Amino acid sequence: MTHSQQGRVRPMSALRAFLQHEASGGYVLMAAAALALVVANTPLAGAYFSVLGHHLGFSLGPVSLDESVMHWINDGLMAVFFLLVGLEIKREVLDGQLSRPSRIVLPGLAALGGVAAPALIYLAFNAANPDTRAGWAIPSATDIAFALGVLALLGDRVPTSLKIFLTAIAIMDDLAAIVIIAIFYTAQLHLGALAVSAAILLGLVLLNRRGVTALWPYLLGGLLLWFFVLESGVHATLAGVALAMVIPLRKSPACPDDLTSPLHRLEHALHKPVAFVIVPLFGFANAGLSFTGVSLANLMDPVPLGVALGLFFGKQLGVFLTAWAIVRLGWADMPKYASTGQLYGVSVLCGIGFTMSLFIGNLAFRQAHLIDETKIGVLAGSLVSALLGLLILRASKSDVPEATQTQAVASEDEVRLEVG
Repeated sequence: MTHSQQGRVRPMSALRAFLQHEASGGYVLMAAAALALVVANTPLAGAYFSVLGHHLGFSLGPVSLDESVMHWINDGLMAVFFLLVGLEIKREVLDGQLSRPSRIVLPGLAALGGVAAPALIYLAFNAANPDTRAGWAIPSATDIAFALGVLALLGDRVPTSLKIFLTAIAIMDDLAAIVIIAIFYTAQLHLGALAVSAAILLGLVLLNRRGVTALWPYLLGGLLLWFFVLESGVHATLAGVALAMVIPLRKSPACPDDLTSPLHRLEHALHKPVAFVIVPLFGFANAGLSFTGVSLANLMDPVPLGVALGLFFGKQLGVFLTAWAIVRLGWADMPKYASTGQLYGVSVLCGIGFTMSLFIGNLAFRQAHLIDETKIGVLAGSLVSALLGLLILRASKSDVPEATQTQAVASEDEVRLEVG
């Protein structure tokens, strides 16, 4: 098999592995979130919140860190999550489903609609309150693991093209969230640490330019980058994204999709730890909500109401109406073998915003009661979106006979062209 033939098949294998890992990780995340809710409402609640608030630190010469367990998870482990997100974005943009303009139009504009509409709905309830308007971005992102986990429950009922469409939207959502965090949720900057961060990043770029393919220099530099980004006031998780951008994708021009390239190797190594350990641990640490004193009336408060309605109505309307308009205008084709009903069902699933929504909520608010209200809104909006999306997709049928659809999606080359 030639390099060009390898390059044609291997990216699809990587995509299928990604879909499988994310779907399976979604089940683990659901279980972790449910466990957190149970623990937070039992006699174990005191120990649960005490452990999350316990401080861990170390000193090594001039370097000193002392953070709570919650902060180590949200600022430390989640940097690895953002590193994986950055690797996925880079691969898809340079040599994947987002590598050609024809493949970007439908999921790209649909994702933009899915970011704008939830933000507007949230602001409709919170724009006048300076204490809560900062949460406008909370309902803007789709949790790909949760959403693909729900899709996996339907098996072959949903065309692979729609799974790819949902994945592309979630990747674009994550990219938008990264930009939003960098611009709107950055604390006061410390220019000295920021300058050191820039110097380290420049050094990593030079490693890339010189063709260094060993991963350890990048990872060592990334660890230093994380520390100085943390000290600079920029959120530390963005160091993961910056590191991803300098990891080489191609080992040699003759074989652009070589799975031994540093990016592919690192992405493959991170998929399972992130999907099955880091994200579920984040969910367990952040989903814990005590229902003591909480009633349905609390859902009517501006923050949970704006978040829940933003996720449920904003996401489905923003994604579906934008995608439908683009298809009707002839700017892009409907995902292959997908019906309008299935497209709507997947748009509803985009309202599952769990991981990134909770993450942004922790950045937007410092008051404990607003963080708890965010959890209420995220859990309500995500749960209703998951259930309704599942029901719609179960009731919807594809536009081709099942036998034809099964035969079509079995071909890797065919699936690779489905959103093109």
